[in-house]
Amino acid sequence: MNLETGRPDHIEDALVSMHKGQWFGWSDASNKIYANLIIHDDTKTKPTEEELNAKLVEIQNEFDGKETKRASAKQKLQDLGLTVDEIKEAFGI
Repeated sequence: MNLETGRPDHIEDALVSMHKGQWFGWSDASNKIYANLIIHDDTKTKPTEEELNAKLVEIQNEFDGKETKRASAKQKLQDLGLTVDEIKEAFGI
């Protein structure tokens, strides 16, 4: 995940969104690539690289949609006369 924006940007974000708990890991934690992905939970199957990439795009699109709605809501509040500071204080956006 991008630490500045919170936007998912790595297959690890896709993995985390697929199942709860520590069901996966890395054979080399400093090189988190598909080839180093290992599954710890025998009840889970290893997704293909294509499935992970598709899941990543899906959660990125969800994130982007929420950001678009957040920006729209903020603009509507400004259009109603609220200041940026008032919006941040009231809603944290």
